[in-house]
Amino acid sequence: MDNPQIISTFRKFLERDEIITDRELLEKYCEDETPNLKGSTGLVLKPKSAQKVAQIMQVAFQKKIPVVPRGAGTGLAGGAVPIQNEVVLSLENMNKILEIDKRNWMAVVEPGVITQEISNQAKIYGLFYPPDPASLDICTIGGNIATGAGGARTVKYGTTKNYIYGLTVVLPDGTMIKTGGKFLKNSTGYNLTGLFVNSEGTLGIITEAIVRLMPLPTFSVDLLIPYTNMDDAVETAFNLPVLPTALEFMEREAIQSAERFLNKDLPFGDAEIHLLIEFDGEKEYLDSIIEKVGEVALKHNAIDVMVADTKPTRGRIWEARRNISRALKSEGKIASQDVVVPRSNIPEFIEKLNRIKQKYGVKIVCFGHLGDGNIHVNIIKESEDIKERLSLILRDIYKLALSLSGMISGEHGIGLVKKPYIEMALPSGNINLMRKIKKAIDPDNILNPGKIFNL
Repeated sequence: MDNPQIISTFRKFLERDEIITDRELLEKYCEDETPNLKGSTGLVLKPKSAQKVAQIMQVAFQKKIPVVPRGAGTGLAGGAVPIQNEVVLSLENMNKILEIDKRNWMAVVEPGVITQEISNQAKIYGLFYPPDPASLDICTIGGNIATGAGGARTVKYGTTKNYIYGLTVVLPDGTMIKTGGKFLKNSTGYNLTGLFVNSEGTLGIITEAIVRLMPLPTFSVDLLIPYTNMDDAVETAFNLPVLPTALEFMEREAIQSAERFLNKDLPFGDAEIHLLIEFDGEKEYLDSIIEKVGEVALKHNAIDVMVADTKPTRGRIWEARRNISRALKSEGKIASQDVVVPRSNIPEFIEKLNRIKQKYGVKIVCFGHLGDGNIHVNIIKESEDIKERLSLILRDIYKLALSLSGMISGEHGIGLVKKPYIEMALPSGNINLMRKIKKAIDPDNILNPGKIFNL
């Protein structure tokens, strides 16, 4: 979109720095973190208020201009990539924490707020925001809501959807609505808040959110436990005496990639599998838990048990975990899939995934959330012909997840990348109902068109 007349219309109510037309500056808005995917746009709008978002959408609706909403661009499914030269509407300028409500354990935030900053500010009041995607230091709460982001703490605290209690949303025609509020119970009509969570910017543009906070844990401790095989790691996970805050696993190739990326040696770098387990609570409680978990781990053939109970040691472990995806991308990752299965089916998934590796002669590196069954499957480019076989490999991976009572996405969303496979995962009745909802709210298909499913 580079129509001078349309741009002139937007200039009537947007400031100079809210409009980008410079080709060089537009480049970063044409992609997200999805490997090997790039679109195009001739216009990026960066409004500073909900009212301006509404005005933009009023113009877009009247003139049938397609618009792609965008947060920080950290997505891994192409959900914020303009694939048909659409206008990109970036919410990066709407980045204020409007309120920390200590009495109600709620925060009111704009969509461009960096996720980690919510916890940083809440900490002053003895509170925190539990969801923690791996990119929490750069991703935004609006993008998290749009994709239903999860994170390591899902096993105890749940995902983003469990913490969204109210939204202000601009609809495709520019109408602004408010849903929910600072209350935990609400049986008043349809759950419109839930409708927009995980809708990937196809139904409305989030301009404000009410998010629930939790009391800040007094202490936290992490255990890094290396194993020679996945079965022993899984058996440890299934026999933990209490519910952990986080329960992660990392294959050796993932850890070693992070070592190279960070230029740091990490503990037990040669172990086949690492478990990373976090607990929070009172110190006396944690002391007793550490001993019990250590006994369980050693009973199931752990090589060692490393206890990280200081900020530097905990930071060192989590730095590696949070940088695995970036590390793999830097070394030639061409696809990152986040399938999910019941966690009891993870051993079978890993075993059968090895057969897919052998079938196609491809390198696949896994890590992810053992506590909730969300596995990040990373296909590595080792030869040029891998791209020609990629769709077949992906289809087999999705078929495997579905055969084990799973789904094709746990937290990344569908976007553009997984759109060709959604009919494998959902009955036609489900998809048709979603189409009806989309057409009812966005009859001209101007909001993030071409994502999730075809109309």
